[in-house]
Amino acid sequence: MDIFDQQESRTTLFAELLLPVPIPKLFTYRVPLQWNDTIQIGQRAIVQFGDRKILTGLVTTIHDKPPLDYEAKYILELLDEFPVVIDLQFKLYQWIADYYMCTLGEVMNAALPAGFKLSSESMVQLHPAFNMEETAHAFSEKEYILLKRLQHESLRYSDISKLLGVKHLYSILKSLSGKEAIILFEEVKEKYRPKTEKKIRLTAAYNTAEALEKLFVDIGSKPKQEAVVLKYLQHVAVLQHPESNQQGLSKKNLLTEDISESSLNTLIKNTVFEEFETIVPRFEAIENREPVVVLLSEEQEQTQAEIFKSFDTHAITLLHGITGSGKTEIYINLIKKALDSDAQVLYLLPEIALTTQIVQRLKKIFGTTMGVYHSKFSDAERVEVWNGVLNGRFKFVVGVRSSIFLPFDNLGLIIVDEEHDASYKQQEPAPRYNARDVAMVMGQLHHAKVVLGSATPSIESYYQAQQGKYGLVKLHKRYGEAQLPHVVLADMARERKQKTIKGEFSGLLLRSIEEALKQKEQVIIFQNRRGYSPMVNCEDCGWVPKCVNCAVSLTYHQFRHALICHYCGYKESLPHQCPTCSSTRIKTVGYGTEKLEEELKLHFPDATVQRMDLDTTRSKTGYDTIIEQFEKGETNILVGTQMVTKGLDFDHVSLVGVFNADRMMHFPDFRSYERAYQLITQVSGRAGRRNKAGKVVIQTGSPEHPVLNFILHHQYEDFYHTQLTDRQIHDYPPFARLMDITVKHTDKKVCRDAANHLAELLRKNLQGPKILGPGEPMIAKIRNQYLMNILIKVQRGKADLMLVKKTLAELIQSITREKEFRNVRIVVDVDPL
Repeated sequence: MDIFDQQESRTTLFAELLLPVPIPKLFTYRVPLQWNDTIQIGQRAIVQFGDRKILTGLVTTIHDKPPLDYEAKYILELLDEFPVVIDLQFKLYQWIADYYMCTLGEVMNAALPAGFKLSSESMVQLHPAFNMEETAHAFSEKEYILLKRLQHESLRYSDISKLLGVKHLYSILKSLSGKEAIILFEEVKEKYRPKTEKKIRLTAAYNTAEALEKLFVDIGSKPKQEAVVLKYLQHVAVLQHPESNQQGLSKKNLLTEDISESSLNTLIKNTVFEEFETIVPRFEAIENREPVVVLLSEEQEQTQAEIFKSFDTHAITLLHGITGSGKTEIYINLIKKALDSDAQVLYLLPEIALTTQIVQRLKKIFGTTMGVYHSKFSDAERVEVWNGVLNGRFKFVVGVRSSIFLPFDNLGLIIVDEEHDASYKQQEPAPRYNARDVAMVMGQLHHAKVVLGSATPSIESYYQAQQGKYGLVKLHKRYGEAQLPHVVLADMARERKQKTIKGEFSGLLLRSIEEALKQKEQVIIFQNRRGYSPMVNCEDCGWVPKCVNCAVSLTYHQFRHALICHYCGYKESLPHQCPTCSSTRIKTVGYGTEKLEEELKLHFPDATVQRMDLDTTRSKTGYDTIIEQFEKGETNILVGTQMVTKGLDFDHVSLVGVFNADRMMHFPDFRSYERAYQLITQVSGRAGRRNKAGKVVIQTGSPEHPVLNFILHHQYEDFYHTQLTDRQIHDYPPFARLMDITVKHTDKKVCRDAANHLAELLRKNLQGPKILGPGEPMIAKIRNQYLMNILIKVQRGKADLMLVKKTLAELIQSITREKEFRNVRIVVDVDPL
C-alpha cells in the first residue's frame, strides 16, 4: 500500500511554506501521513516548486484545510528533527517585509545561511574530513557511485540527477549529509575549507625501543637531526603511550628557534617522520581565558551607571562617547552582566575589518560562549554558528548586519557599535534593511535593552535622544591620559601658489609623515576612493573610457593593469593609444588608494606601505593579515578607504592624513556634510590613542568651510544643530521619512515613460507626501539598464506611512501589469542612505 494512502482514518494535514522566491504569498503543501506527528513550525522542508525546481521552504503554519483552487503537492522531505527558525524570527521577517516593502521570500533568502537552502541550484562537494576507504561499506550503491565521482569534482544538483538516473535526490543527499560525507554550497560562494593544522609523527617503523636506538646510532653524527628527534620525544611518549604518536605533534610547536626546519624535512624525506594535516575546530576553545574583570576609569564607571539608570526608563539608550573614550570596556561590562543573568547578547559591528580586532580581544575574555558571524565565513561556518545559537552553545554573538537574523530566543542586550555607519544598510538585493533599525525592533520583540554607540551619532538618532525617545549618555573624556588629536588644515590653494605641493601631497603632510617615521611612529592616510586613478583621459582630444553597461567612467587599477567599472565589474585593458584621435598621450587623472600607495613608496622608499581597501581585503583573511602586520609595526604607513575609519585601535599611530576632504563635503547629497564630519572625525580618532596627542592633517581647498571648523574644534553639538535647521527647512530626516523609487529598463524611453506615469499616479493618489521627480540619477545607466528616480517625502505626523506604502505597492503593481511596462523593474528603498 502507498504510504501516502495508508491510515486513511488519520487527519490529512497541510503546511503553509515560506519559500525563498520574490512572490508575496505562502504556498500550501500536503504533509505525508507518516510525518503528521513530527512536523513542526520552523522546520525546513524540501518541496517541488513548479515542474522542475526543488526548493527548501520553512513551515510557517500547519492545518487541515486543502487549497480550493489547486491540488497541493506533497512535501518531499523534512530536513530537521527540531525547528531551525523560531516564532520570534517569523514575526521579525514579517515586520521587515512590511516596513521595507519586499516579500517574505526575499527576507527568508537573506536570513538563512546558504547551507540551509538545498535547491536544484545547489552544488555538492565531498566533506574534507571524509575518508572513502574506511567507510565504503556504509553506503548504498547510488551513494557510492556519487561519492566516487565527487572525488574528482563538485557537482550541481541537476548533474547528480542525470548521473544516478534519479529525479528527486533529497533523500540521498540528506543521508550523505547526515553521514558527514558531503557538503552543500552555493556556486557563487567560496567552497568550504576547514581550518587545518600541520602535524608531525614518527612513521610506524620507529615505534619500538630497538628501532629508536638504531635511529640514534644512524643520526649520531648529525646533531641537528638528533635535536629534532629528541625534541619530538620530549613532547610525545612514543613507547609509553603509542597512541600519542598517532596524534602527533604540531609542526609549529616542534619548530622552535633551536630546531632546524631543513633537518626536519630531511627526516621526513628519509621516512623517519611523516607530515599530515588534522582538522581543528573553527571556534576553538581558549584555555586559561582571562577572568572577566575589566577595570573602568572613574568616567567609565559613571557612564555605565548612567546607562543602567537610562535602562529603567528607556528601551533604547544612545551612548555618545568620543573616539578613544573606552566605549568597548563599557560594552564588555554590560555584556558580562547580561550573560550573568542568563540572557543572550548580540554585539553588532558595521564592518568585518572592525570585527577582526575586537573579536580577538573578546575571545580572550568570553571564550567559547561567544560566536562570530559575518559574510566572509563559508556557508558551513555560518550554519555552525546558527546551530550554536539554537542549541545554547553561543550565548553571545559578535557579527555584522546579517547577525540580526540569528535564532535568538532570550535576547537581553543588543549593542549597535558605530550606529551611524552606512554599512548597516543593505543596498542590493532586497530586503534593503538597516540593521540598526531592525535591532531596535528585535529589542521590542525580545523585551531587550538596546545600546547605540558612536563618537559621531547619526542626526536621526541624536534627535530621537534629544526628544526623549531614547536615553542619552555622554562620555566626553578619552580613556587614561590620552588626549584628543591636534587637527591642522593643509590649504591646497595656498600651497599650489607657493609650489610646495609634490604630486597631490601638500608639503605640510609630507613633512608630518617624515617626522612621524623618524620618531618610529605609524601613519594612516585616508582616501575614500579605491583604485589607482579615478579616471583616465586623452590629453589631446579629452576622450575618457566609459563602461559599456553603465553611464560611468572606468577606474584604472594599476595592479591588474586594467580599467574597471565599480558598478558592474566590466573590465578592459588600458589602450596604448586613444581610440578617438590615435594620440598616445593618455594620462591618469586624480588619486585612488593604489596610486597613493605607489607615490608614498617613492617619497619614503625605506618605509613599508600597505593598502587596505576592497581590492586588498577580498579574501577571508585579508583584513586580519593587514591589521596584524600594522599592529606588529611591520607596516609604517597604512593607506585606506573608509575601512580605516572604523573603530580600529593602534598604539603607535601618531599621524592621520585626510587626503581629499572637499570631495566628501561637496558630494550632491543632503547627508554629505554629516558623512564628511563622521568620516573625518572617525579617522582622526585613530591618532594618539595612548599618552601622546596625535596629529591630523586635512588637505582641503576650502579651509574656511564650516564643517571643517566644527571638526577642528570637536564641536559635534554645534554641527548637529546647524544640520537640524537645514533639514527641517527642506523636509529631510528626522522630520520626514524618505522612499527612493528607482525605475529600471533596458530602453531609455520606456524607462522615462514608466517613471513619468508612476509619478503622475502618485501625485494623484497621495495628497500629503511630497513627490519629487522623476529625474535621472547621477549615474543614469547601470548594468545595461537605464534608471529614473522618484523621491517621496512623508512628513512625520502629516501622513500615515503604512497607507502610503500600501498605495505605492498597488500603483507599482498596476503599472507593471500594463503591456508596455511589463518588463519595467521598480525598486523601492525605504529610508535610503
